[in-house]
Order: sequence, then C-alpha cells, then structure tokens
Amino acid sequence: RKLIAAELFERSVNEKDFLSKIITGDETWVFVYDPETKLQSSEWHTTTSPRPKESRVIKSQLKVMLIVFFNSEGLVHWEFVPNGQMVNSSFYIEVLKRLRDSIRRKRQRKWENGWFLHHDNTPCHSSLAVRQFLTHKNIFTIPQPPYSSDIAPCDFWLFPNLKLGLKGERFATIEDIKVNAIANLRAIPIEGYQRCFQQLQSRWK
Repeated sequence: RKLIAAELFERSVNEKDFLSKIITGDETWVFVYDPETKLQSSEWHTTTSPRPKESRVIKSQLKVMLIVFFNSEGLVHWEFVPNGQMVNSSFYIEVLKRLRDSIRRKRQRKWENGWFLHHDNTPCHSSLAVRQFLTHKNIFTIPQPPYSSDIAPCDFWLFPNLKLGLKGERFATIEDIKVNAIANLRAIPIEGYQRCFQQLQSRWK
C-alpha cells in the first residue's frame, strides 16, 4: 500500500495533468428509504418530540445499484444496474464500453490525449476478461491497494456525499430514487470534484 501510494503521489507531482486524466468509478446501493444519521435526526428532533416509530428507522429492502464514474471536472458516466442483473465481468465490460462512449462525447480532450481508469480490485473489475478488454482498448489503469477505501474517491467522498443527501427521504418507487440520486450528484459543484482529487493527492502523500 505504501509503495503504491508513494508512486502515485510522485506521478501526481511530476507528470503534467496526471490527476486530471484519472477517471474513477465504483458501484453502490441506493435505497428507497435510508434512515437519517443520528446527527441529522438531532437537528430537528427535540427532547419533547416523540420517538420515531421503529418502521421509520429501518433501512428499506427496496434498492437499486448505481454505477458511476467521474473525474475532477464532474460526472462522466452513470447507470443503474437492471433488477436481477449480476455485476460480473461480462456485465462490467459492457459498462466500460458505455463509459468509453461517454468519454468520447463528454471529455473529448481526454479521449484524444489519454486517460487513466481507476477502480478497485474486486473480482468483476480485475478478472482476466476485463484485463484483456482494457489491454485491447489501450486503457491504462491506476492501481488501487486492497482494503484502502480511504484512497478511493468514491468511498471517501462521492458516495458519502450522495447518501447524506438522500438519508431520511422516502421515495415511492425505484424510479424516484434514481431521479433523486442523479439530481444529488449533479448538484455537486465542480469545485467539489476538484477538491476530491486534491484530497486524493494528499492522501497518497
């Protein structure tokens, strides 16, 4: 871990536009109802307020998986996994194909000048089939040490920000949570994405 982090920090210092070339992504569950945090709850409950019913503090079992990729300029690609679809290497390769199309349309300079993919090393990301696809498409990856969520931008920044904005909200349908999840992501200013990658560089150090 230390060697990988040190190497990435050195590259971020010595290679022009290294950080701006990174496109990072991951998957996460979003829920139709996710209870508020204790801090959120304390902001509106008083000592005389009735305790919330147990049904209101249980996380909903109705959920959908979101896959999202972003860089220091903002969102690049997102999609929701169809109900019943396993996120295996075959499905992930199709996601990567759609990611490439999004980069071509939304980040033309990255498409022309090169970019780096950053994702974790879960089996569906690191399978032989995925690695062969990446090699065939000349997609270079940024190494991610195992069990190092503190240096994974989705884990230490994007997903916490997304879920904080959704906690305590009740949505009627899966479609509602999809719309609101993307609205929350789009509401994050570009300065937030820039600070995220500055934090990433600091964490490598």
